[in-house]
Amino acid sequence: MQAPEFLTTHAVHVELALVNMLDMRASVVAPKLLAAMRYSLLAGGKRIRPALLIESYLACSNTDLDLSDLERIMPAALAIECIHTYSLIHDDLPCMDDDDLRRGNPTCHKQFDEATAVLAADALQTLAFELLAAAKISSDLRCRLIHSLAIAAGCQGMVGGQVLDMQAESDTEGMDMLAVERIHLHKTGALLRWCCEAGALLADADDMRLQACSRYGKSVGLLFQVADDILDATASSAALGKSAGKDEAQNKATYVSVLGLQRARELADEMREIAITSCDPIDASDSKGVNINRSDNNKSDHLRSLVHYILERGQ
Repeated sequence: MQAPEFLTTHAVHVELALVNMLDMRASVVAPKLLAAMRYSLLAGGKRIRPALLIESYLACSNTDLDLSDLERIMPAALAIECIHTYSLIHDDLPCMDDDDLRRGNPTCHKQFDEATAVLAADALQTLAFELLAAAKISSDLRCRLIHSLAIAAGCQGMVGGQVLDMQAESDTEGMDMLAVERIHLHKTGALLRWCCEAGALLADADDMRLQACSRYGKSVGLLFQVADDILDATASSAALGKSAGKDEAQNKATYVSVLGLQRARELADEMREIAITSCDPIDASDSKGVNINRSDNNKSDHLRSLVHYILERGQ
């Protein structure tokens, strides 16, 4: 499925901002370290996480995207890309998934060396919080975003999920759908949910829309992982841009291994409907009965389009 036009537009904005951000640090970061950071951070990808943040922001605000909006939300968008990229570098290491291919190119530890890859990932992780700390938003909002991202990325979120995932490799017979869901609500879902909640917070959304974005992010996180599991089982390495069939080879607990391919596809369809329905409160009138849509279309239409795009990756 071709990426939606708005996703491509957001990716261009994010890519330019990432390049500028790295260029600004060229004089103060060791050249080899900066090269490894740049290699991984600018390796491509659809920038779905920043897009979720941007579209959640737009869906909860009475505005079209302009320069002032970009200045307000871009630090958070760059921060989530830094966290995501750091996690990919670590995920590919020999002590984790031991992969040689990422986005069609050699993984960071193959292109450079293992120590440089570890340090580049560490640098990107801390850079994410530097970017948020310097964002031109209120101090209360900065603290809230930093705190929530630390939870989503750390032992209560992505890192905790990675540990559960590794432990499950030796106990796949004891895994069921709820156990797999628990892994991926943390490993994959926590950061995707943060993107949607952060966008709503940056838009100063009311509680109804914030909760709607949170529910949307949770369901999209699960959908993303189901689609990813299906892709790993069905697509080629060339199509994936990374080694295909790694989940089965490493005895990973996945939706496909627990449910079978057909049931995993059915579950993906179910998660799509939940995600789409969760957008409804975002389009509702505000507490005064005023519809705050900035156009004749529902403000969350792009969020719904992202759901379809994420699902079609796995078909």
